[in-house]
Amino acid sequence: MSSSSPSSENSSSSGLPRSGAPSAPPANPSPEVTPRGHHYWAWVLVILLIAAAVIFYRMHASSAAASKSKDASTSSVSVGVITVQKRDVPYYVTGLGSVTAFNTVTVHTRVDGQIMQVHFTEGQFVHAGDVLVEIDPRPYQVALAQAEGQLAKDVASQNDAKVDLARYQQLWQEGVIARQQLDTQAATVGQFDGAIKSDQAAIDNQKLQLIYCRITSPIDGRVGLRLVDSGNIVHAADTNGMLVITQVQPIAVIFTLPEDELPQVVAEMKKRPLDVEAYGRDDNTKLADGKLLTLDNQIDQTTGTIKLKSQFDNRDLSLWPNQFVNARLFLNVRKDATVISSAAIQSGAQGPFVYAIDSENKAQVRSIQVDFAEGNISVIRQGLNPGEQIVVDGADKLQSGATVTTHPSNLNNAPASNSTPELHP
Repeated sequence: MSSSSPSSENSSSSGLPRSGAPSAPPANPSPEVTPRGHHYWAWVLVILLIAAAVIFYRMHASSAAASKSKDASTSSVSVGVITVQKRDVPYYVTGLGSVTAFNTVTVHTRVDGQIMQVHFTEGQFVHAGDVLVEIDPRPYQVALAQAEGQLAKDVASQNDAKVDLARYQQLWQEGVIARQQLDTQAATVGQFDGAIKSDQAAIDNQKLQLIYCRITSPIDGRVGLRLVDSGNIVHAADTNGMLVITQVQPIAVIFTLPEDELPQVVAEMKKRPLDVEAYGRDDNTKLADGKLLTLDNQIDQTTGTIKLKSQFDNRDLSLWPNQFVNARLFLNVRKDATVISSAAIQSGAQGPFVYAIDSENKAQVRSIQVDFAEGNISVIRQGLNPGEQIVVDGADKLQSGATVTTHPSNLNNAPASNSTPELHP
């Protein structure tokens, strides 16, 4: 037993492990970093950088927007303004009209025959009684001579019958002939009286036919394009005429107005004759001045309008039949009306409005009620007062409460358009 102990101790002291025994861990172990842990910390760092970038971008955008809003609120908009005025404004009502001739005649022949001569030219102005066309009168002259011959024959026969009647009266008184023979002779004389009247009527008829051979103008007017020439054969039964004559001086314009305007028109007609102006299709070119003649006796239910007829002298021939015109009927003058330029009026969901400039040079939305528009000005019923300034140039850049820099607009002293009557201050 004593010989084995030293051997065991030597083995222990040498520090070598024994076979089959686990090795002891080192006294101070050093930590190791694995590849998986390294990737984890890299992703955390990337996420933090992205979050910081997003926060920085949002803060910068918010700051820029606030700065832009501040600059917008402090900057002013340059606008042109006009002053609301008070004037006397003529009040017109306008309707679409058509020029209509007072008289239009299509000239026909009343006899059959050949045209021998044409005495008019196209576009000529003629007067009532002027000879226009001559038709061959010879057939009617022959018929007249024949009727006159028959009349002479019947007059001679009547004279003979009257002589016999006087003789029969004496014989009857002497008792030579019967009463019946006397009465028969008296009837014969009466028959010749009727024949003579018939012959005279035939003569008058042929004379009338000769008059009809000379076709004359029934009215004063202007001749249109002729439809026949010399040498043509015309008949009284022809559908087409030989020419058309239209009265153009004076001439009428028939136009329509809404039935809502009728009470005011009737009221003004009772006071005085009303003036009417005719304008061209562009509603700017004035053609003529005239007077209102009358109203129609009923309203057209399909359109809700009534027709009015006016008269124009038309000395310069500015109006022609069937021409479309814009008729402007003058009713009265609106005294001390509040007026602005129509260009200042804006349209919105709540109706018309304007931008009014307050004492702090800020634009304020002002709702208005327009009474009527006359050319390039509008009469305001409600919403504005004379002396106020409103925006007419640059209104598209404004919002309510925006600060503005004002300058007078050219429209403030601009002349009225051709369709606008002169305003009296």
